[in-house]
Amino acid sequence: MKGGGGQYYRAVHEIFKASQSAATIKRVLNAVVRNIIEALGVDGCTVLLLDSTRQHLIHSAAQGLSDWYLRKGLLDAQKSLGENLEGKVVEIADATTDPRLQYPALAKQAGIASLLSVPVMKKKGEVLGELRLYTRHQRHFSREEKGFVISIANLTALILENARLTDLVRQSTEAQAEAEGNRTVLIPDLRKPLTFAHPSEEELARLLDFYRIEWLYEPRSFPLQQAGNGSHGMFTPDFYLPEFDLYVELTTSKQRLMTAKHRKIRLLKTLYPQVNIMLLNRKDYSRLLAKYGYGHFAGGSTEDIHHVVFSHAQIQRRVRQLAKQISRDYEGKPLLLIGILKGVVFFMADLMRYISIPTGVDFMAISYYSASASQAVRITKDLDTSVAGMHVLLVEDIVDTGMTLNYVLRHLEAHKPASLKVCTLLDKKTRRLVDVPIAYVGFEISEEFVVGYGLDHKGGYRNLPFVGVLRSELMAEGSTDIGNDAKGGRQEAVLQDK
Repeated sequence: MKGGGGQYYRAVHEIFKASQSAATIKRVLNAVVRNIIEALGVDGCTVLLLDSTRQHLIHSAAQGLSDWYLRKGLLDAQKSLGENLEGKVVEIADATTDPRLQYPALAKQAGIASLLSVPVMKKKGEVLGELRLYTRHQRHFSREEKGFVISIANLTALILENARLTDLVRQSTEAQAEAEGNRTVLIPDLRKPLTFAHPSEEELARLLDFYRIEWLYEPRSFPLQQAGNGSHGMFTPDFYLPEFDLYVELTTSKQRLMTAKHRKIRLLKTLYPQVNIMLLNRKDYSRLLAKYGYGHFAGGSTEDIHHVVFSHAQIQRRVRQLAKQISRDYEGKPLLLIGILKGVVFFMADLMRYISIPTGVDFMAISYYSASASQAVRITKDLDTSVAGMHVLLVEDIVDTGMTLNYVLRHLEAHKPASLKVCTLLDKKTRRLVDVPIAYVGFEISEEFVVGYGLDHKGGYRNLPFVGVLRSELMAEGSTDIGNDAKGGRQEAVLQDK
C-alpha cells in the first residue's frame, strides 16, 4: 500500500503541471487517474463525467480497467452510486454484492473487490462527475486517503471549469459559436473519439451535432455468447442516443458485411430484448432523423435553417418540467389555459398533455400590425368561456416587446378572473418595451429570429419539430418584417436591417 505526504504532494504537482501545459483536457484527466494510482497503490481509477442531460456518466479517462468493463453498459447516474450526486463520498467494501452498484456481477467478473467514489464538484455544489478508485482485494480507505482523493476531485473540478471557460472564449471567436446556441456542454471534446473507425461515422456525428442530438460513441459492448465466466463474440454498436434510448450501428454497402451484422443484431435482440438498436446504411441517415422529427423527410425545409437553437427533445423535457410546476402550483384550483392563435398551438398541445390536473382550454385571436392593418390592435376571436372566478394561465409561444401581451392581459383582467398569470415557451427579454410579469418561462433567447415548433416566417416553417434560426439571406429577402407573419406565430417588431 502506497501513500503519504510526499507522494500526495508529487501527485498534485504533476496534475497541476499537466493542467498548465498545452495538453488536451483528455490528457490532463489521464494524468489525474495515473497519479492517483501511483500515490495510493490502487489497481484502477476512472474519471466519470455527467453528460449534458445529467442522466448518464461517461468514462472520460481510465487506467487499470479492462476495455470490456468500461463498455459494460451505460451508467445511470442515479442507479450507479447515486449518493455522489448529493455530494457524498461512497466507499464500497464488497463490490460484488453491494446494491448501490449498477453492475455488481460484472464487477466480480472483472476482479474488482472494493471501490471508492468521490464526487467532482464545483464550489457552488454542482456535481460534474466522479472519481472512482478500484482495488482487486478488499480494502478500507483511511481518512487521510479519502481526504487526498477529495482534494484531487476538487482540483479536477477546477480544471474542468477552466477548460469549459477557455472553450467558450474560443468558440466566441469562431463562426460556429453561433451554432452552439445556449446549450451547455461540459467539455465538448470529451465524448468524441480522437478518430472514428470510418468516415461515415464522423459524418453521422456531425449530422447529430447539427440537430442537437446527444450521442455517445461506442459506449457499450454486448457479450453475444456466454461460456462459463468468459465472454466471447462481443458486439459494440457505433452510437448511443440517450434522448431516444437507441443504439445505432452503421454498415457499408458490402452485402457480406451487412449479412453478418444482421445476424449479430438478431442475436443481440434475443439476448437483450430491452435494448433498442437500429442498423443503418448511408441512405438511412435522413430516415433515422425523420423518425424522431428531424431532417427533410419530416416535412420541414431544414435546408433553410442556419442552426438549431432548441432540439425537439430539449423542448419536450422543458415542457414536461413546466407542466409539473404548473400542476403543483394549481393543485385544487379551477385552471383555464388560454392560447393566442396560431403560433402557440404546438406548445399548448404538448403542455396540456403533460399537466396532471383537470384544466380547461380556450383560444383567442387578435389582429397584428402590418402596412394594411387597422389603426389599432383588436380581438378577431374572443373567448368562448367565461373567465370570471377562474384561475387563468395565458400561454404564449414567444414574448418579445410585450405590447401584444400587455393588451391581452388588460382585456382578460376586465373579466375578473380569480388569478391571471403568463406562461411562455420563449422569452426575448432584451427586446422588451412593455414590462409584463411572466410566471413560467421555457427558454430565454437572444435577438435571433427563430422559427419552428409553431413559429413561422411568412407562413412557413411552423411544422419543424425544433426551434431554429433561418439563414440570414432568407431573412434579407423579406426586407422589413413585423412579426413572423401577419396572422400568427408572433415575434413582435422584428426589423431586418437592409
